[in-house]
Amino acid sequence: MEQRQIDEKFMRLALNEARKALDQQEVPIGAVVVADGAVIGRGHNLVETLSDPTAHAEMQALTAAASTLGGKYLQKCTLYVTVEPCIMCAGAIGWAQVSRVVWGADDPKRGYRRYSESVFHPKTTVTSGVLAAECETLMTSFFAGLRD
Repeated sequence: MEQRQIDEKFMRLALNEARKALDQQEVPIGAVVVADGAVIGRGHNLVETLSDPTAHAEMQALTAAASTLGGKYLQKCTLYVTVEPCIMCAGAIGWAQVSRVVWGADDPKRGYRRYSESVFHPKTTVTSGVLAAECETLMTSFFAGLRD
């Protein structure tokens, strides 16, 4: 299986997590952490549910992955997230030394690149735009529903 297919497979799992957030009236963002082809952490936004501004999908997935591995460093792991991480999540991704970050939809308003492109660990590689249309549609339909 080529890398694009692998990325789409795991992004679909992140989209499933985003739909769980949507079902809970949360901003529909989902994330999974993968090591050696297996999901070792998953999460979706729980900000409203937990009344916790740090309960983003990425934070939930990173915490679960660190627990699974029994350590704080997620080297040789890939984080798949439906939307470009915010600066808080990007900082946590950097501290965890995640090897690779893959996201679907760009976030020009709140994404980490608005502030700095050098937040991640220097060896971290980034792939963006994986299943971007699906990820964007989930977000735009959610926010359009709030305006109705």
